Amino acid sequence: QVQLLEFGGGSVQAEGSLRVSCAPSGFTSGRYCMGWFRQAPGKEREGVAVIDSDGTTTYDDSVKGRFTISRDSAKSTLYLQIDSLKPDATGMYHCAAARACYIGTMLRQAQYTYWGPGTQITVSP
Repeated sequence: QVQLLEFGGGSVQAEGSLRVSCAPSGFTSGRYCMGWFRQAPGKEREGVAVIDSDGTTTYDDSVKGRFTISRDSAKSTLYLQIDSLKPDATGMYHCAAARACYIGTMLRQAQYTYWGPGTQITVSP
C-alpha cells in the first residue's frame, strides 16, 4: 500500500528556519518525481519544490533561495528545508509523488498520483 507521511511542521517566528520531512512507503520513491505543495488558508494548493529521480530540482519563483528540497536515497525520505520564513509561508505542506517529472507541469498538482495528509507550518510575524 502506497503511503506518504509528512512530519516536522510547527509554529515558528518569521526569519526562522524549519525542515519538514516526508516518509514514503509501499513504492520505490527514488524512481519517482517527488514534490512539495503548500495550501495556504483560503487558497488553492500550489507546488513549491520538486526533485526528479536524477536529483534535478525545480522551485516556484516565490521560494527560490529560501526553500531547499532534497532526498535521502538510503532512507527514501524527502525533505524541505525552509529558511528565512515569512508569514506567507503559513499553510499545510503536502508531499506528493508522480511517475515522472514533466517540464512545464511538474509544479502542478494534477500531475501527482500519491499524496500525504500534510503537516502544518504556521509563521508568526
